[in-house]
Amino acid sequence: MTTSSTARPAGATSAPAATVPDPSAEPPLRPVVAQLPGYVAGRRASGALTAALASNESHYDPLPSVLEEVREAAGRMNRYPDMGAVQLRERIAAFLGVRPEEVAVGPGSVGVLQQILGATCGPGDEVVFAWRSFEAYPILVSLTGATAVPVPLAADEGHDLEAMAAAVTDRTRAVLVCSPNNPTGTSVPQAALERFLAAVPPHVLVVVDEAYVEFVDEERPLDALALFRAHPNVCVLRTFSKAYGLAGLRVGYAVAHEGLAEGLRKVALPFGVSTVAQRAAIRSLDAAGELRERAAAVAAERRRVTDALRAAGWELPESQANFVWLRAGDALREALTGAFDRAGVLVRAYPGDGVRITLADPATNDRVLAVLADRAAFPAR
Repeated sequence: MTTSSTARPAGATSAPAATVPDPSAEPPLRPVVAQLPGYVAGRRASGALTAALASNESHYDPLPSVLEEVREAAGRMNRYPDMGAVQLRERIAAFLGVRPEEVAVGPGSVGVLQQILGATCGPGDEVVFAWRSFEAYPILVSLTGATAVPVPLAADEGHDLEAMAAAVTDRTRAVLVCSPNNPTGTSVPQAALERFLAAVPPHVLVVVDEAYVEFVDEERPLDALALFRAHPNVCVLRTFSKAYGLAGLRVGYAVAHEGLAEGLRKVALPFGVSTVAQRAAIRSLDAAGELRERAAAVAAERRRVTDALRAAGWELPESQANFVWLRAGDALREALTGAFDRAGVLVRAYPGDGVRITLADPATNDRVLAVLADRAAFPAR
């Protein structure tokens, strides 16, 4: 009779000792998420006398017709929204002269941009954009596993499209063009973007981010929709957050060629745009005339504020958005934010770059001009 043996074969190694789990350990984040910088939102006003000029929000109250629509839609908040946002997509398409199949919606234009990058980019890919531009760009790119390729702005604070074209490689999947650019306010000329598109390979998606397009009053503004119709690799991104005043409801959209638009709807967060947001956006398009009047008033204030600041000795680019930009090194930036804080005005400061000031009503804008009345009171840079 033989007995079984537990002896190990010659040359076998002992099993490693079991690791005792740490009962206090938490599940780890993906490395790319752990390394992400947090999105820095504009500071919020803490009192009625504080001017909130840090987030590019509309200073106007909601239009009465839109507010009434919101109240009515809120009474059905126990029901899920239309996941396909069909009525909203049809209304946007009619408003812009495109087909509903070419429209995708999401929770703000930043939400739609996340859908765009998630649908087109992954590890090993590259995404080119100007810098400084919208703060969410590098964050959203990193989340896909792709590599962000920031290209410095030109001396006039606008996109250096020649340098951006030179930055495109065989790994580039998308280019983000923000016009008007946030935070500098500069717009991209039509001819320059046409030359850029001629230089970019057709498989590279070019996203024209027009979050502030309603405030543009140039004689020959960029026609991104014409470029969309002419180029199968162009996508236009817009939002209801700024001129339409729906920042708190989170609704934006992309105009994209049908295959991409379908992909954006596939990767969208289910029910990500509420019924209230969809209905408010539709009613806002119905009130386009009133909203154009509001945007024109902002543009008029922008010209007044810009002229006054230049007369006081400040140098600033030609903004086409609802804000103005002061390029500033850290010494000047800290002096500016300190002066605005003492005056009860919240502005958006960007370390190493400058200060962005949202435009509001004339009285509030006069508070800004009072702070900046004496250029000699601030550091040179």
